[in-house]
Amino acid sequence: MPESSYIPWIIKYRPKSLSDYINQEEAKTILLNWLKAWDKGSPAKKAVLLYGPPGVGKTSLVEAISKEMNCEVIETNASDFRRREDIEKRIKPAATKMSLSGKKRLILIDEVDGLSGTADKGGIETMLELTSITKHPIIMTANNPFHPDLKPLRDASLLIELKKLNQRDVVKLLKGICEKEKIFCEDEALKIIHTKNEGDLRASINDLQNLGLSFGKVTASLVNELIYYRDREVNPFDTLRNIFTSKYAWQSKLAVSHSQVDIDTLIEWLSENIPVQLTEPEDMYLAFQALSRADIYRGRMKRTQNYDLLSYISEMVGPAISLSRKKTKFKWIKYEFPKKIRMMSETKKARESLNKAAAKIAKVTHCSRETVKSEYIPMLRALYKVNKTLATQIMEGLKLEEDEIKVIVGKSKESTENTEPSSTGPMKAEESLRKFETSTKKMGTRARKKRSL
Repeated sequence: MPESSYIPWIIKYRPKSLSDYINQEEAKTILLNWLKAWDKGSPAKKAVLLYGPPGVGKTSLVEAISKEMNCEVIETNASDFRRREDIEKRIKPAATKMSLSGKKRLILIDEVDGLSGTADKGGIETMLELTSITKHPIIMTANNPFHPDLKPLRDASLLIELKKLNQRDVVKLLKGICEKEKIFCEDEALKIIHTKNEGDLRASINDLQNLGLSFGKVTASLVNELIYYRDREVNPFDTLRNIFTSKYAWQSKLAVSHSQVDIDTLIEWLSENIPVQLTEPEDMYLAFQALSRADIYRGRMKRTQNYDLLSYISEMVGPAISLSRKKTKFKWIKYEFPKKIRMMSETKKARESLNKAAAKIAKVTHCSRETVKSEYIPMLRALYKVNKTLATQIMEGLKLEEDEIKVIVGKSKESTENTEPSSTGPMKAEESLRKFETSTKKMGTRARKKRSL
């Protein structure tokens, strides 16, 4: 067998220019215009976030454009460089220094959705800083860019979507490969390969190569016998569309089980978009009834730790909502990102500051953080409105940081900065703190007696 046979066809037939790159005309135009804007100076957004389902050709598009524009590509994978120090050591020098060859440079960062805001220390923050100081275009790729942790990167980047490839374009490309490799193929077999891979071109080419090299032909009977449907995760937008368009229970169950988002997040997505998709009042009522039951089961599952209830939740958010569409005609609409998730992401820093403040107060008052949040922090907030000086003395005595005080008193950064700091000194602060401890202990004793009664 010739040596070229061992070359993976996804490498051998990778597009060498934009003319070889099939479909995605809108995405190509937007990306080209953005890169040309760099020739006139830095554009408004110095980074692009290229997103779409697996195997649609995100990396191949960047490589094809770089060859077209004679650019040097510096390619990295975000999954390999997760921490702040890794990014500053490997990616930052390439983005901030000029090329020795004098060529234009492109920074390609694959799979940024592999970064996690909690597990990867400072990775997203450093990537965000990089997009503001870079001297070269940065192109990031992601399968699912809508994770809450990635919101800062989405806001700082130009989002370009690569849509799932249609059957006609995939079959045409696969047929062209078979002709070049001198392998007999049936059109029906190529259509089945596309269907089983759900438009994933990379997986389709891999399946074609496996069959072609093994049997010397690609027929419908071989494909049906040897190629299996691929289990893949589906983004929340397609998940919702699949749920709302399902005619059978098994279809909507499949949509729920293959979703990229967990069941809690899916409930938020459905709550936000049911009124948008189901416009008939009766359909909307039935869908929200199913969703409310799912929420009841979810609460019961968390309280009792009985995870057998998860199957009932899946039934409610899948088949029950799908079958609630009786009168509404399906329309292709743009689904909205859940406001609650967006708000939670935006208020994350404030919630962290509140938790830190609650932990400090709990240590002094010898009670739980939940009790501090429900009883003591509201008391401090009310006291601040009546007597700012005393409230400030108490909070200083508790060793609360500036951001923690701002969260407790509910003031914005600007208004807090305009408030004169307490000039009472440490002695007054300690005296106020002792009074606070005494009063809170009395309050806690009264509350415990009341609960015992």
